[in-house]
Amino acid sequence: MSTIRLALLICDDLIPPLKTIHGNYTTIYHHLLSSSLARITSDVTFTLDGYDVVKDMAYPPDSARYDGLLISGSRVSAYEDVEWINKLIAYVKRIITEKPSLKIFGICFGHQIVARALGESCVQNHSGWEVAVTTIQLTPLGKAIFGSDQLDIQQSHLDHVPTCPPNAHLLGSTDVTPNHGMVIFDPALASILAELDSDTPCLNVPLTSIHVLTVQGHPEFTESIMTALLDARVGLLGEKLVKEARLRAGGIPGRRYPDGLACDGVGRVGKVIWDVLGVV
Repeated sequence: MSTIRLALLICDDLIPPLKTIHGNYTTIYHHLLSSSLARITSDVTFTLDGYDVVKDMAYPPDSARYDGLLISGSRVSAYEDVEWINKLIAYVKRIITEKPSLKIFGICFGHQIVARALGESCVQNHSGWEVAVTTIQLTPLGKAIFGSDQLDIQQSHLDHVPTCPPNAHLLGSTDVTPNHGMVIFDPALASILAELDSDTPCLNVPLTSIHVLTVQGHPEFTESIMTALLDARVGLLGEKLVKEARLRAGGIPGRRYPDGLACDGVGRVGKVIWDVLGVV
């Protein structure tokens, strides 16, 4: 039985009501990864080591041999000029350049940090918040990667990345957020992919050729987590938005998901994370 070694850069702490019920960020991401892995194979195990990049400004040592690195969400804005965010951006920029064999996954704030590390901007979205399960319209490349025409995933963001950095390829968008995820392929494929854009109908390369994968949403959030977040953020979001979002905390009404899941976070995004890591 093989073991995949993963590191998680923890960019926030859960609010007390959530932490009491669901544990810390490492626990939540472990649940996402184990739930999706169980649907693929029983012949692979994994470890997940958490590094607090906010309070401790801790990072994996260069000597550590990880297969993948995940960058979590956060309540703060990725464009803030503070020491730990600047250090995180510099670190991500360095490992993308120096460690092409290390798979990198950015989730929400992590997606925005990857974009900033690659020279793109992150700004507040004047179109407003996206919260609870939201349908993302996938590009042809996104459809090929996720095996679906669209992706339903939990959201909790006001900030966004308006466009894709150079050499990154768009996965999907909504009317509110134009960049809902992106991929960067192995540098060895650069010459082959030079002409690739989001309208390319199919990409005949294995998902293991993906070096960086990001999503603006939260595949790690469950219905319970989202409901608790909405309850805690009524003052921030407003009663009207929270009332409407509660209807989608367990998925798009009338839409059925495999195995009784609330959305595509585990069944599609989680699966693709393992696909990129070479677990099929």
